[in-house]
Formats: sequence, structure tokens, C-alpha cells
Amino acid sequence: MVSAHIASSLQELEDPSSPHDDKPAAYKRLLDEIVSSTNSPNLTSDLEVFIDSILGDNLGIVAARPLLGTAAESFKTLPDLDSRIKAGTTALRSLESRIASFEEQDAQLREMLADAYTQQEEYIEAAKVLQGIQLESSQRRVPDDQKVGTWIRICRLYLEEDDTTSAESYLNRAKNLRHKVDNPELVLGFQLSEARILDARRKFPEASQAYHSFSFSPVLDEEERTRALSSAITCAVLSPAGPSRSRALAKLYKDERAPQVPEFGILEKMFLDRLLSPEEVSRFSESLLPHQLAQTSDGSTVLAKAVIEHNLLSVSKLYDNVGVDELANLLGLDADKAENYAAHMLEQGRIAGSIDQIDRVIFFEGVEAREERFSADQRRSTTARGLRMWDARVQGVAEELERVASMIQLHHPDLTSNHMVH
Repeated sequence: MVSAHIASSLQELEDPSSPHDDKPAAYKRLLDEIVSSTNSPNLTSDLEVFIDSILGDNLGIVAARPLLGTAAESFKTLPDLDSRIKAGTTALRSLESRIASFEEQDAQLREMLADAYTQQEEYIEAAKVLQGIQLESSQRRVPDDQKVGTWIRICRLYLEEDDTTSAESYLNRAKNLRHKVDNPELVLGFQLSEARILDARRKFPEASQAYHSFSFSPVLDEEERTRALSSAITCAVLSPAGPSRSRALAKLYKDERAPQVPEFGILEKMFLDRLLSPEEVSRFSESLLPHQLAQTSDGSTVLAKAVIEHNLLSVSKLYDNVGVDELANLLGLDADKAENYAAHMLEQGRIAGSIDQIDRVIFFEGVEAREERFSADQRRSTTARGLRMWDARVQGVAEELERVASMIQLHHPDLTSNHMVH
């Protein structure tokens, strides 16, 4: 219900006989009066009729624009978030049919609403409100920084709800204009969003690298850099075992800040190729996010698969050969699954060796064996290349000799006929 005083004041302002020049200032005073009455039960209704009045025919567009912008700023001072949301929603609804004339004010209202929804942790609603901002318009020029900032904010709001599909679509829009943006905060926001999407997509090697690069930014405070380093280590631990992960672990282990983070213990063991115990894995899993504990196609979690592959890689460096049953005991798996893991990693080249399925023994190649095999292959390759070069030279001499003989026969046919061997 509208307050009687507000209704009568608006009626006076809407009277065609009232002085036109004083109307904007009178509306501003009335707005201040409404907003200051935060305890009024009619606050939302009063704001609604106020917005309808300034968008009516009694004020022109030129006078209504600054008033609506002032109203959007005034809504931010309301202590009650529900009142802000109701007032902003009402204003947007009133603007729907006249959006082309009030695009700037519409954007202000939507940003205010997004702030309120974010404080209430209604991230999807905040993202949807921001999506309505007209960034590509013939009525006003929107700077590239503002476009990228809006898209990155929408992206991060969707990430709060783990909606990576929607988040990535807005990150891709920002990516097209990233080269035109010099604002360090926007660049950092883009890098963090990209890292979080890679993380959520379970592209852990790329996510680890992105987080690690992000952790060196001088714009961030020490706590945020440490948090980014922790995320980089977590993603490296969850990466598939192999040379690529070994390089990432080495890079993180050599970072002088690494001992300060809780994940350093498991990082050190993985870097030094030590077997991980179930207790250590359980403690580490307590710090993981839900998507990092999701099940893979074979029914195991991402962490369990990463740990199995790491322990298998460690076994390959500790033993020259191991029975399939003994390997299963070391990995905590049944024999068939242990053999499948070993075969998969051998096939992908992440460990070197062979499987004797008759005797059920797995043979691993150590570093020396791999180097010796590489040297032998290199020697064979060098020898083959030398033989091919020798053949080419012999062929060249034979062709040159045949060319000389043909020229002699052409220019000295009598000499050729006298000395021709029949």
C-alpha cells in the first residue's frame, strides 16, 4: 500500500499546472524522503509508484534519465536486500517497454540487482540479470573494458554454481576482446576463470599450469597467491601419471613457496616417486572439491585413479619386474584391474616395459635400459643413413659414367665402334 503523503506529493508533481522547472528537484527530494524511510512498511510500494511517475508522460526523457540513475544509486543504500531486489525488479519491469531510451539506467539497475543477488548467494539469478544488459547497441557506445568485465562477472557467477557450460560460453566472448583490454584486474579475472573452467572440466595438467602462473601475479595479496598455488598443486596431483605430470611436479616442488601450503606433503612424495598410503590419500581428499571427487568411467574417482597410476609409476622405478598378483597387492586392486592399469600405461608410453601374460610377470625398463635402447636405435638409424648416402653416391658415379660414355659415342662414333666389346 502506498503512503498517503507520497501519493499526494506525486499527484501534485504530476499536475500539468505545476512549474515544470522545479519538477526534477522536487522528485529528487521526494526520492531522498522515500529512501530514508527504511522502516516504513510501504517502502517497496512507494518506490514502485515513484518509478512509474518519473517514467510517465509528465517528465521528458531528458529529465527522467538522471532521476532514474539517481534512483538506481539510492537503491544501493537500502539496508534490506529484499527491498533492493523488489525495487530494482519493479523498475526493470517498468522499463521493459521503453528500454531503448534508458539503456544506461537499465544497466545501472541490473548491476545493483546483481550485487544484491550475489550477497544473498543467488548466483544464477545475478547472472541472468546481468545477461539482460545491452552491450551491443546503436544507442550508446560500450567500452571494451566494460563488455569484458560484464562477461567475466557472469562467467564467475556461473562458476559459483558449477555451471561450466554457461561459464565457458561467456569466457569465450571475453576471449575475443582480451587483446584490447589493459586493465590488470580484468586480465586476472579472465586468467582465474579460465583456470577454474579447466579444473572443472578435469583438464588438470592445463589447470595446474594456469593456477601456477596466476599465483605469481603481483596484483594479488599473499593469501590469494598461496590459495592459487595450493590449487596448482592439487591439480598436478590429480593429473595422469607420466612425463608431463613429472615436469609439473618438479616445477611446483622447486617453488620456494611450496612448503608453506598443506598439500606440500603429498607433492613431495609424488615428486620423489614414493608410494602413497591410503591414510595420506584420505587426508588429501578432505580438501578436494566435489568435481575433483567425481567418478570416472571405470567407477573409480579422479583421485583414486591418479594415486593408482602414481603408485604404479613408483613401482616401475623400484622394481625391474613384479608379478601381477604382487602388483595388485601393492596397488590395493584385484589382479585383473592391476594388469589393465599397467597395460594402459605401457600402451600410452607413460611407463616402459612389457607384460608376460603366460608367467603373469610385468617387466619394467629402468632409465639405463631406456637410454641404452635409445642409443642402439640411434646407432642403427645412423648406420642406415650412412648406407643410404653411400648408395646414392655410387648411383651418382654410375650415372655420370654412363653420361660420359654416351657423349664419346656421339662425338667419336669410329672410336666407339673399334673399341666396342661384343
